[in-house]
Amino acid sequence: MSIPFIGREEIEDQLRWGKVADAIFDGHKRSKARLGDLFLNRAEDQSTMLNRAAWIDDLGLAMKAVTVYPKNAQREPAIPTIHGVVILFDDESGQVKALVDGQLVTKWKTAADSVLGARLLARKDARKLLVVGSGVVAESLVDAYREIFPDLDRIQIWSRTHANAQELAAQKQCEAVEDLAKAVSEADIVTSATMAREPFIQGAWATPGTHFDLIGAFKDGMREADDGLMQKAKLFVDSRETTIEHIGELKDPIARGVISEADVLADYYDMVQPECSLRTHEDDITLFKNGGGAHLDLMVANAIYDIWAAKK
Repeated sequence: MSIPFIGREEIEDQLRWGKVADAIFDGHKRSKARLGDLFLNRAEDQSTMLNRAAWIDDLGLAMKAVTVYPKNAQREPAIPTIHGVVILFDDESGQVKALVDGQLVTKWKTAADSVLGARLLARKDARKLLVVGSGVVAESLVDAYREIFPDLDRIQIWSRTHANAQELAAQKQCEAVEDLAKAVSEADIVTSATMAREPFIQGAWATPGTHFDLIGAFKDGMREADDGLMQKAKLFVDSRETTIEHIGELKDPIARGVISEADVLADYYDMVQPECSLRTHEDDITLFKNGGGAHLDLMVANAIYDIWAAKK
């Protein structure tokens, strides 16, 4: 029996951000995932290899192997910074069901994870979105937020390299901006996907009611938000297990006593429960840390497999 490989070309036009977000939400109503991660780093060029595994009873198992090479963006011609594959296993037999393109899973998992957080935490009347970053994740975020928040009437893009923001803004019919502080202070939702190692989004810029969606800091030694924002906001994560002790955005300020682990109010396993307290006031500043654990890859890869199998 041959093992199918599910690539972007044959399935991506069938995927929708809302449906993938629903798969993540519904997946957290199941038994809690068993998780295992392996990180290998090469300091001289900041390259990383991640092996992430998850097992959810009655859903299945997945292993994702990914490389992250930031300097690929500087090559001539540039190539993607992320490469990988997801191995999807059957829960009942342990057999390999499929290999799924890792970039496909990562793309749809990452942005769907964020817009699900925003769907639960951002104000329902949000109209102004700021996208911080101009890479492939930022491109997906524009599309995902447009679908989940169809009433958005202003989307701005900021990047350290303004020309990159202008290029993405032209492609997506958005507005490129240079004044980050002003853009943050005027936004209803700020979503950030950068490779920053030092915090640059300041709590002093945050205004009442804003929702912050932080994606970029995916390992120790990386941060996007400063201490002021971490203290000012109500903090939520997609998974306590994959963020608090592993990602600099939380690990660093907790280690220094700026915030405590108890300041993280909920993760998705809490947030799917009807009694969970989310945004309690229109003026709440909420912050969601997208950590992207392997259980999310399993949920998304399984959803992709189901859509692919239904076509056969």
